[in-house]
Amino acid sequence: MQRLWLATFAVVALFSGVQAADWRGFRGTDGSGVSPDGDALPTQWSPHANVAWKTELPGAGVSSPIVVGDRVFVTCYSGYGLDREAPGEIANLVRHLVCFDLTTGQQLWQSDVAATLPEDPYAGVGVTAHGYASHTPVSDGKSVFAYFGKSGLHAYDLDGNQLWNVSTGQESDPWAWGSASSPVVYEDTVIVTASAESQSIVGIEKSTGKQLWRQEASGLDGMWGTPTLVKIDDSRTDLVMSVPKEIWGLDPKTGKLRWFSEATGADQAQSSLVVADDTAFAFTGRGGGSVAVKVGGAGDTSDDAVLWSGQETTRFASPVGYQSRLYLIANGVATTIDAKSGDKLGQVRLEGVASSGGGFGSLDYPSPVVAADKMYYLNGTGQMFVFQLGDELEQISVNRVTADSETFGGTPAISDGRMILRSNKHLYCVMDKSESVDPADNVVAKTEPAGEGRGRGGFGGGRPGGGEGGGRGRGGAGGGRPGGGFGGGGFGGGGRPGGGRPGGNRDDDTRPDRPQRPALAE
Repeated sequence: MQRLWLATFAVVALFSGVQAADWRGFRGTDGSGVSPDGDALPTQWSPHANVAWKTELPGAGVSSPIVVGDRVFVTCYSGYGLDREAPGEIANLVRHLVCFDLTTGQQLWQSDVAATLPEDPYAGVGVTAHGYASHTPVSDGKSVFAYFGKSGLHAYDLDGNQLWNVSTGQESDPWAWGSASSPVVYEDTVIVTASAESQSIVGIEKSTGKQLWRQEASGLDGMWGTPTLVKIDDSRTDLVMSVPKEIWGLDPKTGKLRWFSEATGADQAQSSLVVADDTAFAFTGRGGGSVAVKVGGAGDTSDDAVLWSGQETTRFASPVGYQSRLYLIANGVATTIDAKSGDKLGQVRLEGVASSGGGFGSLDYPSPVVAADKMYYLNGTGQMFVFQLGDELEQISVNRVTADSETFGGTPAISDGRMILRSNKHLYCVMDKSESVDPADNVVAKTEPAGEGRGRGGFGGGRPGGGEGGGRGRGGAGGGRPGGGFGGGGFGGGGRPGGGRPGGNRDDDTRPDRPQRPALAE
C-alpha cells in the first residue's frame, strides 16, 4: 500500500475530537490542504450540474471557508472598499462572520463587527486586490475564532453567541496592506500572527480571551503565510513558519524561538509552508526560489538544516505535498517537484485558462487541495482545474460553478464528499449528484496565455520597481512589463527611491524598534 504523504506529520492528533469530515482552518484541520478521508468528489461540474447549492454572501473577501460538523463558516466585509472608483466611507466598513448549513446552504446566523479605526485605506495595489477579509477563521470544534486585523480576534460558540474579543494591535505594515496569516489553535491557545498590526505573534487563551504570551519581531514584516503546527516528538510540538529569508520554529506554549534557519533570498513570504517527514519546504514569489529545511533543533540551525535549494517559485497560492511530491501552481503553470531531492519532475501549462485580469493581470490567491489522488486548483476567475496525481500530472477537466463575473480568492474546503467554494458574492457547494455535464457550459469565451494578461503591469516583470515611498522601497510595486500582471517574476527589484504609495522603508514608519526575531527559548 502506498504511504499517504501529508503536508504535516502527526498534527491531526493535536486536535481532540476531530471529525473525519471537518475542515477546521486554512487548508484544513492540519493545514496540509489534503483531505484525510479520501472524499469522492466529482471531477466534472458546471453551473447546471453537480452544484448542490448556491447562497449569497453579505460581502466580499478572500478568506477561505471552514467546515465544523454540519456547519460552514466564512468571513466577509461590506460597507467600504468594494469598488475602486467609489470605495465609499471607511467609517462604514463592517466585517461579518457567517454560518451556513452544510447540507442545504441555508444561512443560520451572522455576526457583524464594525471596523476599529483608523484602517488602512482602500488604495494602492494591496488592499484593492484582497479587501478587508483575508484571514480564514479557525475552530476547535466547540468555538470558532475570526481574526479581523486591526479590529481584533473574535470568539463565538457554534450558535453565534460572542464569547469575547481582543485587540492585537492597531499598527500598519510598511505597505499598508494588512496581515493575512490565519489563526491556528494549539491545545488551549489561539495563536495569531499580527504581523502588520503589532509585528507580533500572540497566544490567546481560547476560553477567556486572556493574553497568555506575546513575542515581538520586526522580521514578521512581509510575512502573509499561515504557521503550521508540527509534532517533533512525543514531548514537543513546534509552530513552524516562513518569514522573509528565514524559517522559524517556535514553542507554541510561549511563542519563544526554539530554532531558525536561513531559507530563501526573498524579502517577502507570501505562501504557507509545506511540512512533512521532518522537513519544511518554502517557496517564494519574489525571485527568492525554494528551499527544504530540516525542522527541529535549537538556535541557528542554518549550517546543517538546509537540505536543498531551488529556483522554482510560487505567487500567492501555497504548494501542496502528496506522496513524496510537491505541487505548486503559478502563472497558469503546474510544477511537480521531488520532495527529497528538489528536482523538477515535470511542468504542465493549464489548459483552457482565462486570465484573472483586473488591474494586476493575475490575482490567483486560492491554494490547490488534494482528495482521493486528485488535485483541485481554483483560479481567480472561478475556473477549477482537476488533475490526476501519479507518475505524471494529468489535467482531467476544467470546471466552473457560475457563468457570471465573480472573483474567487479563497481556498476550497473539502468535507464529506462536498467541496465548498467562495467568491466575492456567493458560497457554492459542489458534490457528485450523478448529473451529466455539458462541456459547453465551462467554455470561457476569451482565453489568454497565463501570465500575459492585459493588467497594468503591477507587480510583474521583475525589473527594479518604482520604489513605493521615500526609502529604498523593498522592491516597490514593480516596473512590470506591460501586460505582465502578477506573472513572470518578482515584485520588481530593489526599487528606486520614489514617491507614491508607502514603501518598505517609508519615512513615516513610527513603529517602535523591535528585535528581528522572537526571544530565544532557554
